[in-house]
Amino acid sequence: MLNEFIVIVTLASLFSLTGTMIGASVGIIIKNPSKKLIGNINAFAAGLMLSIVMFDLIPEAVTNINFLSSILLSFIGVLIIVIIDIISGNKEMFNTSHGKVAFMAAVGLMIHNFPEGIIMGAGFLASGSLGIKMSLLIAIHDIPEGIAVSAPLMAAKIRSYKIMIYAFITALPTVIGGWIGAYIGNISSNLLGACLSITSGIMLYVIFGEMLPEALELWKGRSITFNIFFGIILGLVITNLL
Repeated sequence: MLNEFIVIVTLASLFSLTGTMIGASVGIIIKNPSKKLIGNINAFAAGLMLSIVMFDLIPEAVTNINFLSSILLSFIGVLIIVIIDIISGNKEMFNTSHGKVAFMAAVGLMIHNFPEGIIMGAGFLASGSLGIKMSLLIAIHDIPEGIAVSAPLMAAKIRSYKIMIYAFITALPTVIGGWIGAYIGNISSNLLGACLSITSGIMLYVIFGEMLPEALELWKGRSITFNIFFGIILGLVITNLL
């Protein structure tokens, strides 16, 4: 049974990698994707993630532990991702070369993808449907990340097949995080609830601290608002169908 579960989490993790690979492909094909395109993808993904967190992930956490503990642990999740953000936030120091920009972006994204994997692994342990939702969310969320890695590499004249390899390596920590999330949450229902609460905080920080500000910085048109709304609606649909 454990081996089957590990296989399921691994396959789901690999599915979530497709977001990064799709983003990398977009960067290769378009070569210079517009700020409007990246901003609107970010806005849509943020709305989708917010809906799933508020209507599925947090309620699932509360059923495993009490409400107050869920709130407190979500703050711990925020603190964890803030530390990760500080560690990976030095890429602005290396903007004199396209190659260095791509490298630092990749390092930062690898650090970010690890907790995403934990989120997905814990989600699968809570219920299969929640794990599927988290895999889909991560895949959509990772499309702009794939673009962020591939665009500067294209500018640096790196071959397309190498860019795809770099993008895959960047997303690989999601798989490792998925295994760890599944293992940690498997110890007890209380630990599973704690894991879900912490990952809720991580996702909320990513939404409000990174994705939405970046979307608004890239494009200030009304389409950003509409895409956030469409993402929230789609999240509600997914929550009720799965």
